[in-house]
Amino acid sequence: MSDKKSSNFSISDDNIEAILRQHKLSSEDYIKITQMLNRQPNLIEIGIFSAMWSEHCSYKSSKIYLKEFPTKAPWVLQGPGENAGVIDLGENTNNERLVAIFKIESHNHPSFIEPNAGAATGVGGILRDIFTMGANPIANLNVLRFGDILDSSMKKKHTHLLHGVVDGIGHYGNCMGIPTIGGETGFESCYNGNILVNAFSLGIAKQNEVFYGKAIGIGNPIVYVGSKTGRDGLGGAIMSSNSFDSQTKALRPTVQIGDPFTEKLLLDACLEVFKNDLIVGIQDMGAAGLTSSSFEMASRSKSGMILWLERVPMRESGMSPYELMLSESQERMLICAKKGCEDRIKEIFAKYELDCVVIGEVTDSGKMELFWHGNICASLMVDQVVESSTILKRPISKPKYLKYCKELQLSLDYKNFKPYHNYYKKDEDFNSYNNGANYSKEHTLDLIYSNMDKELANIVFREMLSSLDINDKSWIYNQYDQSIKASTIKAAGLGDASIVSLKNFSSPKAISMSAKCDSRYCYLDPRGGAKIAVAKSGRNVALSGAKPLAITNCLNFGNPENPEVMWQFKESCNGIKEACITLNTPVVSGNVSLYNQTNENDIYPTPSIVSVGLLEDYSYAIGSHFVKEDSLICLIGGNIESALINGDNMGIKVVECGLDANRCMKSNINDSNSKESNKTIKHKYNNNASYFAGSLLQKILNNPPSGEIVEIDLDIELRLWEFLQECTQIRLLLSAKDIGSGGIAITLAKMATIGNKGLQALLPFESICTVDYRRITKLYGKQIANMLTRLYTNYNDNEFNALIDSGKQTALQYVLSLTGNNKILIHEILRDFLKFNNLTNTSLFAETHSQIVCEIFPHNLGIIKHLANSKGLECYCIGKVGTQSIQISNIVIPLNEARDLYYNSFEKKIFG
Repeated sequence: MSDKKSSNFSISDDNIEAILRQHKLSSEDYIKITQMLNRQPNLIEIGIFSAMWSEHCSYKSSKIYLKEFPTKAPWVLQGPGENAGVIDLGENTNNERLVAIFKIESHNHPSFIEPNAGAATGVGGILRDIFTMGANPIANLNVLRFGDILDSSMKKKHTHLLHGVVDGIGHYGNCMGIPTIGGETGFESCYNGNILVNAFSLGIAKQNEVFYGKAIGIGNPIVYVGSKTGRDGLGGAIMSSNSFDSQTKALRPTVQIGDPFTEKLLLDACLEVFKNDLIVGIQDMGAAGLTSSSFEMASRSKSGMILWLERVPMRESGMSPYELMLSESQERMLICAKKGCEDRIKEIFAKYELDCVVIGEVTDSGKMELFWHGNICASLMVDQVVESSTILKRPISKPKYLKYCKELQLSLDYKNFKPYHNYYKKDEDFNSYNNGANYSKEHTLDLIYSNMDKELANIVFREMLSSLDINDKSWIYNQYDQSIKASTIKAAGLGDASIVSLKNFSSPKAISMSAKCDSRYCYLDPRGGAKIAVAKSGRNVALSGAKPLAITNCLNFGNPENPEVMWQFKESCNGIKEACITLNTPVVSGNVSLYNQTNENDIYPTPSIVSVGLLEDYSYAIGSHFVKEDSLICLIGGNIESALINGDNMGIKVVECGLDANRCMKSNINDSNSKESNKTIKHKYNNNASYFAGSLLQKILNNPPSGEIVEIDLDIELRLWEFLQECTQIRLLLSAKDIGSGGIAITLAKMATIGNKGLQALLPFESICTVDYRRITKLYGKQIANMLTRLYTNYNDNEFNALIDSGKQTALQYVLSLTGNNKILIHEILRDFLKFNNLTNTSLFAETHSQIVCEIFPHNLGIIKHLANSKGLECYCIGKVGTQSIQISNIVIPLNEARDLYYNSFEKKIFG
């Protein structure tokens, strides 16, 4: 199997063990290979089996769970199994049927080793997956996870990684002319030794011009196009199927180097070839390079293939067939052309100064036959390589850590909570505030059983708003071109889903997309956390005005050889399956990234979910920040009362607070000296303890992830999406945002800071009287009078006697003296305000599911409530937009201070 021009590719028994170790193959794998071939494989064949049977290419640990995903729906044209998923978008104004083609993939290991090149080639690879299928890419997203960058021992390393990854993503996407319009960035210590870089891309094509990775038609030529092949990226697929250790730096040669300018030429050349109908199929040379592309094309088509490897364009001298088959050099494609179209294809690629060489042809042998200067150097049955990888059913075991973190920890150690001491600059101020007590262990406030006071709530709020989990990351997204192609409606920095119009494709429609995953939830409950990720990504799409249609996922987990990791994986897949079935958003594409482990430290389960939805008219799109002065704020969803108000049935034992109980509760009770009153209020604080498991409050207070996360009700979630669909179609909402990390306090604060409009919401009793409704009735009185007031309940003025008797009647006296419809509207608002006038400060940070905040015109309050109630959802008016401050219950902060914390903290914390 060699000749005078090639080295001897045979292997001897003396070095077989070393070769198997090098290729991550077991002795059982080798025995299986020799039995299938009925002979000993040579080095090229060993390399091919190694790549195709790697975890990265074969999904051997995950396939048994992935096959359970729902993948079909009337609008799904292509599910998993191709380069990307395809969904139907309906017709444009030219009566052409459009489709969206999209996928997310990981480039975690390469980005940790070489952040700039690793992230850049991750973007390049996912773009090729999209335009390989005939689509014109129009938008990119990314999901990034770094370690604890504020830890002094990690700061230098992860600042370097952050710089490199962001620069790599920005440079590649910007040079390609594809806008990067959103995503998600997080920081957790579990990623200290293994960052995550997940790249998503979406493109648009005409349905009758979609191409697939197939090689059919006996004698049709196989054409190599793009850049020349070098030795960069050798063993990349194998490297991505292994854990990291102290020798990670030695893996740098396995990281590919990308060239976005070449890829832009490749994109344009491919689109021109597609337009001229010159090919049968096309496949990106991604992981495992020429090996994976050729074998996958032949496998999908149940055909065979001959390749003449000496014809492959080479960037370096002396390259061997082994290197040519396994190189992962970037910007290369493999085409199955229509016979007789070779010259036309060559002309097109020559125009773009790209290589284009016929290196093989399709056969009906079922074999992959590789030739080197006229001699066969490898011969393998395609199905044996592609389909015979051992499908593993790895052992699973529920993680032991779950037993130790089942009990919720939510406590504040005053001594070690730095923000508290920053607020009380001098020790004497702190001691004076703390009734003169000295620091000691008993000065720990257990927030499960005690409420935080007003001062502490304001400190925690400011710390959250400026935290890396919440604050604006314009330093990142400003390095990405977000507006190129002039179709971006909503980009990064404006919250929640990103939106692009299809006006460049002769359509009034728009695509909405959102990437989400809370790894702390998934750590505590992989199944529940995965369901929440699917629901939250879809909810963000629905909040933008679109109908969620499908998802793609990137499943990032630790070492599959650890039974506890495989249990996490199994549970997460079950959660995704359950959510997708109920919410009718099938999985159409995705990626699995395992072995995200360094020195036996696994990452948290991180199933990144991207939901994609469709707006029938891009003018219906709404934002997630306040847009109008004197508008009303509504809280809509399921289980609102149980989460924020009622909850005495939570079954949590009442214990005494370590600090002075009266001080802990003085902001919420009238008689702080009454022990009976204290007990009543303390019992009431138990209502929402479960909503803090894995929460941002837990993280801000330096508590480890713990507790049992609240189960999401997917039926309520679906009804919420339907409600949003109906509201969007009749333009009832000015803006909308879901309640997520940091609870309702942070949700409202983000809507205010991004919209640059203050608010008053969830006001305590003494503040309700200060709200001035005269502008609302003056501005909207006519519209209010014309609305269907029968939707409102009948009122009795006696219900509001407490307000009348409060002595603060400046605005209220005017409001309550109104007659007719205006009075009914104001009474509706006041009744809801009174329902939430005695919230605990802690509950403002509770993280609930299937709940949203909507901004509406006052005269639409009745119909909004009617629509919500018709879906079985609760709906309350909780405040109004306006003023130059943010007031949320007892939290008060000037708007300009909130904006400074939100917009300027990221760079200060990381680079300051």
